[in-house]
Amino acid sequence: MEGMREKDIKHRDSSMRRMTAGCILFAAGLLLLFAAKKVPGLADWYSQHIYRKLARVIGWAAGLFPFSLAEIGLYIFIVTLAALAARTALKALRKQGGRGAVSRFLSGVFLTGGVLFFLYAVNCGVNYERTSFSESADLKTREYTAEELKEVCLWLTDEVNEISGSVGRGNDKVMTLDGNVKEGAVEAMEGLGGTYPELAGHYPVPKPLINSWILSVQNLTGIYSPFTVEANYNNAMTAYNIPFTACHELSHLSGFMQEQEANFIAWLACTNSSRADFQYSGRLMGWIYCMNILHKADYEAYEEVRAGLSSDIEPDLQANHDFWEKYDGRIAEVANQVNDTYLKANGQKEGVESYDKMVDLIVAYYFAHEDQGQSRR
Repeated sequence: MEGMREKDIKHRDSSMRRMTAGCILFAAGLLLLFAAKKVPGLADWYSQHIYRKLARVIGWAAGLFPFSLAEIGLYIFIVTLAALAARTALKALRKQGGRGAVSRFLSGVFLTGGVLFFLYAVNCGVNYERTSFSESADLKTREYTAEELKEVCLWLTDEVNEISGSVGRGNDKVMTLDGNVKEGAVEAMEGLGGTYPELAGHYPVPKPLINSWILSVQNLTGIYSPFTVEANYNNAMTAYNIPFTACHELSHLSGFMQEQEANFIAWLACTNSSRADFQYSGRLMGWIYCMNILHKADYEAYEEVRAGLSSDIEPDLQANHDFWEKYDGRIAEVANQVNDTYLKANGQKEGVESYDKMVDLIVAYYFAHEDQGQSRR
């Protein structure tokens, strides 16, 4: 009996230590996020001097594994959580130290949550408060007319038409990738770092998920994991999405978290790549985003520009439509709402619509280079 009491005391003390550690981690993460938001310049300093070093070390370590540690970790977490929950429930039903078992289980979950939240704060959350890429690159956005957007869309149509004949295609006429996407994305991002110092540095390879269904069913093309500092992408989707998505996720890894900026950086990286498949991916994705906005602003102008798209590109657009249509459903709707809430909570007022704000940056880039008399590519 005395032995049982000693055991209960040990379990209680263990649970208290876990709860205390969890509270410390949550508090540290919240304090860091609060300071980044309220202290001028802190997020920029942190991103340059702390996050960059953390990303280099953690990203290098994660890069030693050919698979996504975040994906494997998710599977292990789910299985472990389910097993421990079942074991705890069984002990509680049998009244074999049930109260202590429940306490240990809940304190363990709380501690795990604290660890994950702290990792999110140090590897992601603070970067939402840093100076945006457009500001550091001195790219000023402004309001523009439908006519100006039409001009940009005409330019993008010429750009994607020009490169469409240089990419490989399968028997179904759908674009195929020219080589290793992972290496191509790293080369594209490191190459862009030569033009924009804020993007300079080493990039670990982005990783396709083993089971891309996880992303497809949520209508996601990729995801950045702050817990392992990995850029993950959906390898099952239509090929032209993949180079752009890989560069988008690497943009997050470089510390730029706003979705419109990650999209814009991916567009720059792809269109300046030496590989035709990356150029095609970037140009076509830029065209799609801009045309979607033109469709809302001036449907007649949209129809006029749309008619100028090369017929070589139509199989890609149809294949992409057919792919995502398979996954439309309640899960995708919920995932979209969760993502919308997450983005708004991190200062992106437009939520999931912030992805479309990439168009503002492309328009600004186009006219800035036009005014300077430079090549717009």
